[in-house]
Amino acid sequence: MDNKQTDSQISQFPNSYWHSHQTPHFSPLTQDESTEVAVVGGGIVGIVTAYLLAKAGKKVTLIEARAFFHGVTGHTTAKITAQHALIYNELIQTFGKEKARLYYEANRDGLDFIRETSKELDIACDFEEKDAVVFASSAKGLKQIEKEARAYETLGINGTLTHGQLRDLPFDTLAALTMPYQAQFHPVKYLEGLLDEVERLGGQIYDRTRAVKLSKSDNTVTMENGAVLSYNKVIVASHYPFNDFNGLYFSKLSINRSYAIAGRINKPIPNGMYISAESPIRSLRSIPTNSGEDLFLIGGDSHQTGKSNPPNQVHFENLLAFGKEWFDLEEVEYHWSAQDMTTLDKVPYIGKMTRTSENVLVATGFNKWGMAMGVSAAKILTDILSGEENDYVDLFDPTRNKLKGKDIQRFSKKNTSVGKDLLETKLQRPDKSPEDLDLDEGGLVSVGGKKMGGYRDENGELHLVKTTCSHMGCGLNWNNSERSWDCPCHGSRFSYSGDVLNGPAVKPLKKVDE
Repeated sequence: MDNKQTDSQISQFPNSYWHSHQTPHFSPLTQDESTEVAVVGGGIVGIVTAYLLAKAGKKVTLIEARAFFHGVTGHTTAKITAQHALIYNELIQTFGKEKARLYYEANRDGLDFIRETSKELDIACDFEEKDAVVFASSAKGLKQIEKEARAYETLGINGTLTHGQLRDLPFDTLAALTMPYQAQFHPVKYLEGLLDEVERLGGQIYDRTRAVKLSKSDNTVTMENGAVLSYNKVIVASHYPFNDFNGLYFSKLSINRSYAIAGRINKPIPNGMYISAESPIRSLRSIPTNSGEDLFLIGGDSHQTGKSNPPNQVHFENLLAFGKEWFDLEEVEYHWSAQDMTTLDKVPYIGKMTRTSENVLVATGFNKWGMAMGVSAAKILTDILSGEENDYVDLFDPTRNKLKGKDIQRFSKKNTSVGKDLLETKLQRPDKSPEDLDLDEGGLVSVGGKKMGGYRDENGELHLVKTTCSHMGCGLNWNNSERSWDCPCHGSRFSYSGDVLNGPAVKPLKKVDE
């Protein structure tokens, strides 16, 4: 429970590098409105979708629950690549060669779209072409990379397998698989440019507007403040589908958190975008800055949301230790984490939300690779709405139900784990009273013999909430690095004062007066 920090240089609340660029602000939706297409969610999928629809002459309304870029898109490593660590050998086994190739092409198309629109609209978004490299430092990783290289060859993917030490990396490597002509960028700068275009083309944009209910019977989205948006079509791009019809999606998505730090190193920054084949994952890339001196980003250390042992803060410490050991990291200027969802077969759900929901489309489950694929998702969604042909529709169809061996195992394991998590969190007992909490410390506390969630902020104010998730009643665990209450069952997250940070929950926690 203790939030006491070490001399690790990571001592403040998480702060994403991408938020160092001033983000745009809009008014909330406070009165009833109607639109042709409602887009719920202001990340890369929602914004690109709104841009494409507005460009096509559609009347589009984009709503975001919080300020823009405070969700996953503002907490990414911002690699734009079709190389998703080790994925293509597995996709061939699951879907066959044709669909595995389509997955590659969809991501390649997303990369091309970002490259072309940033030029066309003159968006200064630090776009840089880089090689993407997955590397192995163990015999097991070497075998995996060699399998992946054979998959590249089978699918006709441009890639190069090399054995031995990589010159750019200071630690031992046995092999590497390089996919050339990939890219990195500043996602906030890029999407801010698209938001400007949406406005210029007549689209309506609202932030601080949380959707809490979607009604298929009368085609409306109801907001937390009571405002109602009527639509002809709606696209749910809220990362987790807030309107989880029939309770299907929470049983088909695994939700994880991963971590990133960015700072200055006293060694040359590697020129490519690197990711390890082995766990714990280490993702490495440069970040260009206005000063001309690049920062170095180190990412990885993922775990299931709401279940971190050791405490969440230690994951930042692990990245820091790695940076110090191998790159002489001298200062951490930014650190942040992201929430990512993975489908049972590791391919996103993009398209009609259910077989009968002609007017409701969804995009979710990007398996930590949402930049290039998020853009292609937007194109798939707009083509479906417009009745245009799109080669990728069948591959990403959310209603696909052809579960195979590994998928069935993942489904069974996930849903068995949910029951176990529900029981374990309900049985947790507090070991402190509110009076025991130090400044900037949180955890389970006992108030009048009842279990509560408590946090004492840096000014000494005590915040008490009921630690029952408003989604399906699981108990919540304290996240000491981000001062949040996280649900291990389905990944909902709440601020220390009870506000929703991540779905599937849409309702805040109940506050408790001491």
